Amino acid sequence: MLRGVIRAWRYVDGRDGREEVDCPHIREAVDPENAVVWIDATSPEDEAALRSLKAELGLSATVVDAILNPRERTKLMRYGDYFHVAVHDCACVSDSVDSREIDIVTGPGWLVTVRHPSDNGSQVDLDEVARRFEMQRTEHHANEQGFLLWALFDVIVDRYFEVVDTIDERLDEIEEAVFRVPPPPGIPQSTFEVRRDLTTIRRAAAPMREVVNAIIRKEIDFVDEQAIVHFHDIYDRVLRVGDLVEAQRDLLTGLLEANLAVTSNQLNQVMKKMTSWGAILIVATLIAGIYGMNFRHMPELHWQYGYAMALGLMGISTFVLWRYFKRKNWL
Repeated sequence: MLRGVIRAWRYVDGRDGREEVDCPHIREAVDPENAVVWIDATSPEDEAALRSLKAELGLSATVVDAILNPRERTKLMRYGDYFHVAVHDCACVSDSVDSREIDIVTGPGWLVTVRHPSDNGSQVDLDEVARRFEMQRTEHHANEQGFLLWALFDVIVDRYFEVVDTIDERLDEIEEAVFRVPPPPGIPQSTFEVRRDLTTIRRAAAPMREVVNAIIRKEIDFVDEQAIVHFHDIYDRVLRVGDLVEAQRDLLTGLLEANLAVTSNQLNQVMKKMTSWGAILIVATLIAGIYGMNFRHMPELHWQYGYAMALGLMGISTFVLWRYFKRKNWL
């Protein structure tokens, strides 16, 4: 029933590489003293397969329900002699950050990963996880289960850094747009998309500190000291991701404020021009209004050169005011 939905591998002490395990016989392959069994599921919506896995490993109904409904916050929970870790993987696809839950259930001698599918098909590279795990096995000459958990976390955190780097490039593009001459009208739509993506990566990375810190405190008792040393590095890198995200959030806020300042400055320039032209034209309008009044005894009403004088007065006043505002750089 599990075949095609769940794959399993077995790492045996003293042997290089891994061997395939027939999924219906997972229980027989588990040997905490001599081997580590890694089970990976990529179709958690197949409830029958997970129920079968529950029977093979003795998982509780609570854990299976949590896997079938991937809406968990990043956390570490203990259930008897095994643990459930819910983490969130992130990847940039088509200029947007996609996040999906990865459920890790681990007990003495075995570890289950449930990678929930995403719309874009981006998933954690299991071959890279296996490569890092096997590298630690060779280096330390130990088939330590904690190294497998560390390799999963290490790859996930690497993907966080890839997301942060991509967002950093997008922030550079937004910065260029904000300070472009002439600046674009309004706020670039990408600004709000980056803000949403920063929120996504922050929600995924920030709670992981608590999970890694719990592992460092030896809450998972079958993760030994050799692996815990590597988790200290994971903790530092997760902190760095958090610091980078906060710095990018501050930069984005600064760019929004700068865009508002540039827009306000544009509006001030427009208002200066409108005010200047209004002041220039109001004098000519005043002169024309005075000479347009219908009074019999107005000065220069019957003067031969009155019309030319009025036009000349309006032209001179307009020119003088234009020169004045031009010197003040209002025009």
